[in-house]
Amino acid sequence: MSNLWDLSHLKPREDVVVEGDTLSAMFWNAAAQRAGRVFMRQKKLGIWREWTWDQTAQAVREIGNGLLALGFDAGDCASIASNTVVEWVLADLAVLSCGGVSNGIYPTDAAPQVHYLCEDSRTRVLFVEDEEQLDKALEVRARLPLLRKIVVFDPKGLREFADPDVIDLAALRALGRAHAQAHPGELDARVAACRPEDLAILVYTSGTTGKPKGAMHSHRGLVYTARGYNRIVAQDESDERMCFLPLCHIAERMGGEYFALYTGSKLNFVENPETVPENVREIAPTVFTAVPRIWEKFYSGVMIALRESGRVQQLAYAWSIGVGQRIADRVLAGEPVGAALKLQFALARVLALNNVRKLIGIHRARFCVTGAAPISPDLVKWYLALGVPMVEVWGMTETCGASTYTPADRIKPGMIGPACPFNEVRLDPATGELLVRGPNVFMGYLNLPDKTAETIDADGWLHTGDVGLVDADGYFRITDRMKDIIITAGGKNITPSELENDLKFSPYITDAVVVGDKRPYLTVIVMIDQENVEKYAQDRDIPFSNYTSLTLSAEVQALIQGEVERVNKKFARVEQIKKFWLLDTQLSAEDDELTPTMKLKRKLVEKKYAARIDAMYG
Repeated sequence: MSNLWDLSHLKPREDVVVEGDTLSAMFWNAAAQRAGRVFMRQKKLGIWREWTWDQTAQAVREIGNGLLALGFDAGDCASIASNTVVEWVLADLAVLSCGGVSNGIYPTDAAPQVHYLCEDSRTRVLFVEDEEQLDKALEVRARLPLLRKIVVFDPKGLREFADPDVIDLAALRALGRAHAQAHPGELDARVAACRPEDLAILVYTSGTTGKPKGAMHSHRGLVYTARGYNRIVAQDESDERMCFLPLCHIAERMGGEYFALYTGSKLNFVENPETVPENVREIAPTVFTAVPRIWEKFYSGVMIALRESGRVQQLAYAWSIGVGQRIADRVLAGEPVGAALKLQFALARVLALNNVRKLIGIHRARFCVTGAAPISPDLVKWYLALGVPMVEVWGMTETCGASTYTPADRIKPGMIGPACPFNEVRLDPATGELLVRGPNVFMGYLNLPDKTAETIDADGWLHTGDVGLVDADGYFRITDRMKDIIITAGGKNITPSELENDLKFSPYITDAVVVGDKRPYLTVIVMIDQENVEKYAQDRDIPFSNYTSLTLSAEVQALIQGEVERVNKKFARVEQIKKFWLLDTQLSAEDDELTPTMKLKRKLVEKKYAARIDAMYG
């Protein structure tokens, strides 16, 4: 188990773990090197099924040969519309082994989005998870003349369905076995012919403004970044990871699938997005990467459970977390932890902290990783007090994931750390914008040379759109997105993310959008945490009939008012929030207001709820 005074197990590695200049070569070398060892595990119908490297290689070979049988050429694109499942990885690696381009589509995307992404990427083969995803594909198929075949991972419910251009994955694998017999060595030749500079994957931006843009990443950039990640905090075959974030997002694709492929860490797939809390306790990952909303949710669950516990348990937790916080303060200050405090912490773990870690599922975690969005510094300190270092990384789709990181032994909450050793990061002296340069930076946007030229300057610096600061130790801090900075009517510059992060630290608030540009004061639109607020209302016999009535309840309004006042105490009067409005519609990833990673889209929310916002200034 990790502890706060011995971080020797978190050393980076500079050596090459698996040879290969392309992702496909790296995969086949890793499969040969690791043979019968376990690579992936997935829970279905209550049973965990293991996939060894041999089994994975066999499946990838059969799917790859199946694609060749369909006439899939080098450079052709295949898209995958599915939740995060083992088959996603198999299809992805098969496409890459054929010398093709692999593209992901969020399973929450509507049919028009599926059409746009397939048309823009010139998709030849579309993998879909199930009947639901197939329906969307069939709805737009007539407008996709380049699409040759649709492959279904799970054909459940399609027994009576017959279509010459739709096959299931088992049929594709059978086709592949026959093709391999007739054309032995063809797939291996494709792997060998693949070059590092070839386009490997497309990762479409979430498209908060305008249509999504397809970020192009080469084999060279992906392999370089995978090796670079091991230079931050090394992982190996003894590590267990949980694979549950969308694989079409750069975070799970690069930091989950490809990094595990390189290091040999086991990938554990959850049953479905709703079973994440239950599955993480079963998996007990040694390395756990998640977005801030997940870490906030775990913290909220502990706080709610604590309020329901007895007085003795509450006192035990209060004393124990206090000990952890004293140690965390020393660690953050770079001070040694004395023997007496170590003994107290050992007792604190037995009394309460071990149970808290088990309740979350991080009792085996060497460290946790947070990224993709800002996180409250208080939350980082809380996990540190439990005895689990939380490494914050910053990057974007265009940088192939992480570009900065906080070393586990030198964490500064609120800072995103120094530049990763595999790229350069600096501030634009004129604007304060963070710029990134390195082999990990993407090739450009598909079909959009003008947008590419706007983003990467003549010297190779990527303009990220994030504004920040840097301290004497080279640690960067994001203050906000350039386009999100608020300038009030009084001329005060406000960084809304600081207020929003503090609000999201509340167990009752899922997300928040602070408004106030060219306005006399700040207001905020709040999305409540349905589960926790419903429980709050039920425990106090507060009547409500549905989500809307819950948000309109006077008691719930007072609850959120209290959270706003808590945050306001940390800021100067001119920076304080004067009014709020609770979103009265329950949102999901299918709604336009949310990104696939469940973040509110600022501009769209401000536009859609303009009348509500104006009313707060009436």
